[in-house]
Amino acid sequence: MIPLEREIYNVINMKYNLDCAVWELTLECNLKCKHCGSSAGKARKNELTTQECFNLCEDLSEVGCREVSLMGGEPFVREDWNEIAWCVKDLGMDLAFVSNGILIPQVIEKLNLLEPVVVGVSLDGVKETHDYIRRKGSYDAAHQAIELLLENDIQTTVITTISKTNFKELLELKKLIYGKGINWQIQVCMPFGYFDPSLVISQEEYYASAMFIVSERIKNKFKDMPVVGAHCYGYFSHLLPRNNRWDGCTAGRSTVGLTSEGSVVGCLSMGNNQFIEGNVRDRSFKEIWEDPNSFAYNRNFKRDDFGENCIDCFYGEKCKGGCNSTSYHLTKKFHNTPLCLRKIEEKLFDVKIPKKERSNVQEVKSL
Repeated sequence: MIPLEREIYNVINMKYNLDCAVWELTLECNLKCKHCGSSAGKARKNELTTQECFNLCEDLSEVGCREVSLMGGEPFVREDWNEIAWCVKDLGMDLAFVSNGILIPQVIEKLNLLEPVVVGVSLDGVKETHDYIRRKGSYDAAHQAIELLLENDIQTTVITTISKTNFKELLELKKLIYGKGINWQIQVCMPFGYFDPSLVISQEEYYASAMFIVSERIKNKFKDMPVVGAHCYGYFSHLLPRNNRWDGCTAGRSTVGLTSEGSVVGCLSMGNNQFIEGNVRDRSFKEIWEDPNSFAYNRNFKRDDFGENCIDCFYGEKCKGGCNSTSYHLTKKFHNTPLCLRKIEEKLFDVKIPKKERSNVQEVKSL
C-alpha cells in the first residue's frame, strides 16, 4: 500500500493509525542479559513460520502500518530474518532493527541493501559494566557494530537502559557518543523478566537522569548528539523545559507489539500474558487491530481509570497517566505512573501547584 492509499484507508476505515509495529521476530538470543524483560535465550517452541510471517507483513500493510521494527531476542539469529525484512520493504513499510550488535559484521552487507531507516544497538555502560550486564566481549562487539553501521551510512541509535547498575555512567557514555551523529535513546529498566527489582532506580535518580537528558538537549546541537528519553520519561514538568506533546500511552493506539509466536499486545514491554489481545493464528492481525474491544485500557480510557498517583492531576485527561508499562510494573495498575516529573517535583522540591490547576484539582476531588 503506497503512502497516499494508506492515508485514505486510515481516514475511511480506522480510528487508530498504526505508526509502528514492534515485532519480536524470535525469542532466541546469543546473550542472556541481566535486565532482559523478555527473558530471552531460547526460541519459543511455536514461533511463526516464514509463510506466517509473510502473511502478517501483508496484514500490517493492509491496515496502513508505517514502520516495522524487528527485534528479539536477537533478530539476526533467525535464519529467515532477511526474507521477512524484504517482505516488509516490498510492501512499502519502513524497516528498523534493534540488536545487541554481535552479528552486525556478518549481516552488514544485507543491511546495506535493505536500507533500514535506523538500526538500534544496545550500549549499557562503560566496558566493565556493559560486559557485566550482558557478557564478556559484548561491549567491544557493540562498538564494532556501531562503527560498521556509521561507515555504511546507516542511521544508528544507541539504546541505553538504566538501572542502579549503570545510572552514574551517563557522562562516560556521552563521551563515546558525542559528535558521531548517533541518536541516543535513554530508557528506564522495569522489574520484570530477568531483572532484579532491587535495581530499579529511585525517583530521585529518575529525576536526575531526566535533568541530564534535558541539559544535554539544551547544550548540544542536534547533529552532535540527538538524545531523547523513551516513553517512560515525562510528564508536564513544572521546572524542566520540555516540549509536552505527550497525549497518553501509544500502546494499541498508534503502536503495537507482536510476539514471535503471533500474539498481539499493545506493547512488548508490558510483559504479561493477560494483555494479549489475540493471536494471528486464530484471527488476522487486521481483525484484532480493528476490533472495537481490543486495547480497551487505552482506547476506552476514562477518568475513572486513573490510579491514586494521577487522579487529581490537572493534566490527567491529556497525559492519561503516563507510560502504561512503567505504571503497571511499578504499581500493578495502568494510568498511574509514579515516574512523573511533575509529581516528583511537587514531592521533592515542594513546588507549588499553580492556582488554575488547584481549582481544577478541587473540582476533580468533588466529583
